[in-house]
Amino acid sequence: MKRREGAGVRGVLEEDEVSAVLRDRFYGDKAGKRSRTRAKKPNGSKKAQNQKKPDHYDVICISLYKEDLEQLDKMVAKLKKQGHRRISRSALIRFALDQVEIQDFPRAY
Repeated sequence: MKRREGAGVRGVLEEDEVSAVLRDRFYGDKAGKRSRTRAKKPNGSKKAQNQKKPDHYDVICISLYKEDLEQLDKMVAKLKKQGHRRISRSALIRFALDQVEIQDFPRAY
């Protein structure tokens, strides 16, 4: 097999071009990075003015013991195997809230 003669990449890009590509793409020039986020609509658009945030739920943060999370995840997995494809931790917790009778709640829990 005949070896190709040539400069390879060095013949395509000059040294300062290589440095610029490395600097811009790999070492943090944020303007050069691609983003997966969609561009926001300008504030003047009708859709942006008429769009309201949902007010039927809140995003919260709660703490649970790791054992409780494992139990919750096992229950979600079991429900998914039974055909409840859209089940989630939140859905299971909401279901449990609907089922609990607070008069039966033990004092030392």
